[in-house]
Amino acid sequence: MEAVTESVAVKDAVRKAQVDEGTGAELYAFMAKREKNAENKRLLEQMSADEKRHAAVWRGITGEELKPKRLPLFWRKLLIIVLGFTFVVKQMQKDERFGQKDYEQLQSEYPQAAKMLEDERRHEQELYGMLDEERLHYVGAMVLGLNDALVELTGAIAGVTFALANTRLVALTGIITGISATLSMAASNYLAERADGNPNAMKSSVYTGVAYLVTVALLVLPYLLFPNELYVAAFVVMIAVVLLIILFFNYYISVAKEEPFMRRFGEMAVISMSVAVISFVIGLLAKSLLGIDVM
Repeated sequence: MEAVTESVAVKDAVRKAQVDEGTGAELYAFMAKREKNAENKRLLEQMSADEKRHAAVWRGITGEELKPKRLPLFWRKLLIIVLGFTFVVKQMQKDERFGQKDYEQLQSEYPQAAKMLEDERRHEQELYGMLDEERLHYVGAMVLGLNDALVELTGAIAGVTFALANTRLVALTGIITGISATLSMAASNYLAERADGNPNAMKSSVYTGVAYLVTVALLVLPYLLFPNELYVAAFVVMIAVVLLIILFFNYYISVAKEEPFMRRFGEMAVISMSVAVISFVIGLLAKSLLGIDVM
C-alpha cells in the first residue's frame, strides 16, 4: 500500500513539474519580450528554452499534454506589467527553490532530473544578476509620497467627515487638499534632492508626486461613490482602503527589497490610524465649539 501511495505521489510530482516548467517557459519568454537590456534578454530567452526542454522531458514521462494554468499565468504577467520585473523575479526565485526540492526528490526515480536541478540553480543565480530596476532606486521617494498622503489626508478626511457630514463636501475638501499637497510635496522633494546634489531630482519628485496623487484618488473615491447621507459608510471604506494600501505597498517592498513585512506594516498602520483618530476628535470638537452645522 505504501509503495502504491509513493508511486502516486511521484506521478503527481512529475505532473506538477511539467506544468511548472511550461509556466516558467511562458513567463520567461514574456519577460524577454519586455526586456531592454540585450544580455538580460538573451538570458531570459535561454531560460525559456531550458524550461521548454524540461517540460518536454516530463511530457515524455507522463504521456500527457499538460498546459500551464491560464489564470495564474495571466496574474503573473499582469504583476510584471504593474509591479515590475524585480517583484515577480523575487517571487519566482521562491518558486525555483521549491522546484529544486521537488527535483532533489525526483532524482532517485529519474536521473534526468539532476541536469534539470542544475539548470534551476543556474536560473536562480542569473535572475539575481538582473535585479536592477529603476523604480526600486526611487522607493524612498515613493515611500515619502505615500506616507505623507496617508498620514496627512487620512487625518484631514477623518477630521472633516463628521464635521461636514456630507460625502460630496468631504470629497471636495479632500480633492483640493490632496492636489495642493501633491504639488507642495513634489516641489519640496525636488528642492531637497537638488540641495543634496541628486542629478535625478526631477524624476525623484515625480515618483513622490505620483505616489501622493494615486493615494489621494483612492482615499477620496469612497466619498464620490456613496450618497451624501452615507458619510459614515464612506469613512469606514476609506479606512479600509488606507489599510489595504499600507498592506499592498509593504508587501511589495518586503518582496522586492527583502525587508520585514509585519514591522513596516505595523508602523505605517499605527501612525495613520492614530492621526485619523486624533483628527476625528479635533473635527468633532471644532464643529461643537464653533457651532457649525452644514446639514
